[in-house]
Amino acid sequence: MTQDMTTGSPIKRILTFCGPLLIGNLFQQFYNLADSVLVGRILGVNAFAAVGSTGALNFLVLGFALGVCSGYAIPIAQSFGAGDEDEVRRRTGQLVWLGLLTTALITLIALVWTEDILRITHTPAEIFDEAYRYIRIVFLGAGATILYNLSSGVLRALGDSRTPLYFLIGAALVNIVLDVVFMQLLGTGVEGAAYATVFSQLLAGVACVVYMWRCVPLLRLRRDDLRPDPRRMRLIAAIGVPMGLQFSITAVGTIMVQSAVNGLGTAAVAAVSAGSKVHLLVSAPLDSCGVAMATYCGQNLGAKDLPRIRKGVNSMTVAAFLYCAAAFCFNFFAGSAVASAFIGGADASILADVRTYLTLNGAAYPMLAIIFIFRNGLQGMGFSNQAMAAGIAELVGRMIVVFVLARSFGFVGVCCSNPLAWVAADILLLSLYRVEMRKLERLWEKEPPRREAVVAVHMGRV
Repeated sequence: MTQDMTTGSPIKRILTFCGPLLIGNLFQQFYNLADSVLVGRILGVNAFAAVGSTGALNFLVLGFALGVCSGYAIPIAQSFGAGDEDEVRRRTGQLVWLGLLTTALITLIALVWTEDILRITHTPAEIFDEAYRYIRIVFLGAGATILYNLSSGVLRALGDSRTPLYFLIGAALVNIVLDVVFMQLLGTGVEGAAYATVFSQLLAGVACVVYMWRCVPLLRLRRDDLRPDPRRMRLIAAIGVPMGLQFSITAVGTIMVQSAVNGLGTAAVAAVSAGSKVHLLVSAPLDSCGVAMATYCGQNLGAKDLPRIRKGVNSMTVAAFLYCAAAFCFNFFAGSAVASAFIGGADASILADVRTYLTLNGAAYPMLAIIFIFRNGLQGMGFSNQAMAAGIAELVGRMIVVFVLARSFGFVGVCCSNPLAWVAADILLLSLYRVEMRKLERLWEKEPPRREAVVAVHMGRV
């Protein structure tokens, strides 16, 4: 069911849209958690560390794909907010070709550079082979991930955050069953976890496409809609590619930190891997708020309502900060206990390191909330390059950790990587948001006839 976010109470619209996104985000994390818990319980701590050691590399490659898919959907949200149904279909049709190109790129990376990147990041020798076998299969199945994220992104651009959730829940359940079948019954090792994830994503993606064709008349594409249109593809890519690069730039910093963690030994890798799983769960509501803000700002830019954009951003920031306080308390008091579920039999020193990781990250969650809300808001309004600049700021913050703090303070220094990166990104993001909004508002107030031209530029019409 589509949803118009250009009317009604901004905070109610955003939170209503955000609810299914949050549940979907949690189930998306559930994919990874199911792999991790079952790998750790069935195959042992070393296998768990092997899967965990690929996290930064996974984020670099598939993070680019997810960022691109999110960016590709923003022009569709803008066209929907403007009430231009023909342009919604035409832009959706171009996503087929852009999705194929993105899949080909990631497959090439999987075939050529995966092993080299694992060596560059100093993956411990005792877990290297398992890490390589796992992540290579995940990368070769990237087409399934792209299919789901493109199709679900289009539905969310139209305000439908529920339907992708239903398919994702079903796929998550299939993922768990296949994990047990492959790893425990068939003895396929870490490869089984990778196969289960890829097949589950494929199932969710196919379900989304079938639903779009049968139940959303607006998305029943015609032959003309599917004809390659280089101009439209360039305009869509102008928003999507910077978003993908922003994810990858951030991931480069994460890989550098992962390399520092790998250098501290398998116990440190296991602690950071387990802590990261809990962190991703706890921060999922903030991530969901960001996705909601991209759609909200995109639709309202199409509707030419800047005051509504500002009101929604301010309201969502207050709500996110309230959540951050609760999230910190959870990390401090219960985070290590939850992490112990991923690494059965881990000694007390590993769990103590997990608590340190979660406490330091939890204290900086307000900084993370600002990133999600303002970065996605800027992207929704077409300022993808500005959002990418924030990713560069994050990279600088993580470089400081690798070259200074990690060498001087070891594990504690590594734990400071996220907070420092978030602060660096926030300084730039808040400045850019203020500057760009003031520019648009001055045009709105002083030159009303130019509104259509300004909106056209940000929607990729010219």
